[in-house]
Amino acid sequence: MSVEAIRDGRTALGIEFGSTRIKACLVDAADPATVLAVGSHEWENSFENRLWTYPLAQVWAGLQDAYANLVADAHDRWGVRPATVGSIGVSAMMHGYLAFDADDALLVPFRTWRNTNTGDAAAELSELFGVNIPLRWSVAHLRQAVLDDEPHVADIRFVTTLAGYVHWQLTGRRVLGVGDASGMFPIDTATGGYDLGMAAAFDAQAAGSPLAAPLTDLLPEVLPAGAAAGELTAAGAALLDPTGALAPGIPFCPPEGDAGTGMVATNAVAPRTGNVSAGTSIFAMVVLERPLSQPHEELDIVTTPAGDAVAMVHCNNGASELAAWVGMFSRFAEAAGTPTDADVVYETLLREALAGDPDAGGLLAYNHLAGEPIAGLDEGRPMFVRTPDSRFSLANAMRAQVYGVFGTLALGMRALEAEGVELDLMFAHGGVFRTAGVAQRFLAGALDAPVAVGDTAAEGGAWGIAVLAAYLDDADRPLGDYLASRVFAGADVRIAEPDPQDVAGFAAYLDAYAAGLAAERAAAEAL
Repeated sequence: MSVEAIRDGRTALGIEFGSTRIKACLVDAADPATVLAVGSHEWENSFENRLWTYPLAQVWAGLQDAYANLVADAHDRWGVRPATVGSIGVSAMMHGYLAFDADDALLVPFRTWRNTNTGDAAAELSELFGVNIPLRWSVAHLRQAVLDDEPHVADIRFVTTLAGYVHWQLTGRRVLGVGDASGMFPIDTATGGYDLGMAAAFDAQAAGSPLAAPLTDLLPEVLPAGAAAGELTAAGAALLDPTGALAPGIPFCPPEGDAGTGMVATNAVAPRTGNVSAGTSIFAMVVLERPLSQPHEELDIVTTPAGDAVAMVHCNNGASELAAWVGMFSRFAEAAGTPTDADVVYETLLREALAGDPDAGGLLAYNHLAGEPIAGLDEGRPMFVRTPDSRFSLANAMRAQVYGVFGTLALGMRALEAEGVELDLMFAHGGVFRTAGVAQRFLAGALDAPVAVGDTAAEGGAWGIAVLAAYLDDADRPLGDYLASRVFAGADVRIAEPDPQDVAGFAAYLDAYAAGLAAERAAAEAL
C-alpha cells in the first residue's frame, strides 16, 4: 500500500534543478514506476555582468519550497506526511562553474551552462585533448578564468556542478555521478574516472598560472550509478526540510546531470537507443556502439550514469520561445474575455500545427534567446521570418515554432548521420511532448527515426533521479537490466514512426533554416 510505503520510508526521493523549475518526485522504492507525490518551485536565471547565473540563496529557497509542496501533495493524496524516505538523489543542469576556496566559500557567482564566454578556452582545450570541449563544460570555464587572469583563480580549491554542490551540502561528500562528471572533464570509459592523460596535459598547460593544485585535486570524486554516495547529515536535513520533520541518515545515490536522468527516465541507456530532452535547452543523447572516427564540434562525448559512452548534441535554446508564443495567445484569450488554462492553449496550438504544411509553409522560426554554438551564434535574437510567397496561417506559424525547437538539434544530428550511427529508437521527454502525437510526430520527422514517449515524459529528470536513488537497493545488476525489468516492464510507451511527408517537409524547412542563420547573425550584430 502506498500509505504504508510513505509512512515506513520505503520510498525514493528525486530532486532536480531544471532551468525554470525545481522538481521533487517521490516514488515507491519497490515499484519505481509508481509516483507517490510531486512538488515543484519555479525559478529563473538572471543575466548579471554579462553572465547567466542563479543566486545560491534561490537554490535553497527553491529546494525547500519544492520539498514542502511534495510533502503537502503526499498528505493530500494519502493522508500522511513523510518523516523519512528510503533514499535520495539530486540532479541538476549539467556543466557550469561553481568554484570554492579552502574555507568552502563561493568565489564568484555560479556560472551556468548557458554562458558562451569560454570560446578561447574551449578552442584551446579541444586542440590540446583532441576531443571536442564545448563552451559550457566546467573545464572550459575554469581554463577561461585562468586565461582571463581572474583574481579568484589562486584561491580555487574545489570546482563542481550544481548537482554536486547541493549533494555536498546535504551529505558532506564531494562526489559526482559519472554522467555529470563527464560534462566537467572527459572520462576514460575503461577506468570510469577522469582521463588522467588529458588531466596531465591540462596541468602542463596551466603551469606558471596561479592555479594552486593539480586538476584532479580540484574536481569531485567520480562514482557510477548504484554506488553509495553518502547520507543526509543533520545540517543537510535542516537545509532540505527546515520544519525538522525529516530525519537525517538517509542514503544518497551519486548526484547526476539532467542528461543522465533524462536517459534513465526514458530507458535509453543501451546502444542504438537515445533520448531527446526538451526544456529551456534541448539535447539529444545517443548511446554509441563504437567510438566515433573523429571529433565533431557539434558533439560532446559524455557517458550514461553507468559510464558508457554517449554522443550528445546540446543546444542552449529549447522550448522557451514556443512558451512565449503560447503566453501571448493565452493573454489574447484573457483579453477577449475567455481566460483559458495554459495547458489548453498549448494543446490547441499544437493540434493546430498538425494542419500545417509539411514544410511549415515556408515560415521559419528561430528560438535563439541565448547564444547557440552549433548555429555559430555568440548571442541570440529570436526571429520569426516569412517571405512574400510563404503560406502564412496559424497552423503553419505554430508548426514552424515547433520545428524551430528542433532546428539546431537537427543540424547537430547530421554529424552522427555522417558517422553512420544508426538509431533503432529515440525516446523523448519534456513538457512539449505532453500533448500526444504532435511534437513527438514532428521530432520523428526531423530525425527520420521512430520516437517513443512514455507515461513519465512530463515528470522527466526528477523521476529519473528518483529511479537512480531506488537503484541503490538493486545495484548488483546492470542499470539497463534494472530499468528494463523493474521500471519499464509494464510501461505504456507510444511510438511514432516517421511520416515520409514530415521527413521531406522538415528537410526542406531545415535547409531554409540553415541558410537563414545568416540573418540571425546579422540580427545579433544590428540589434
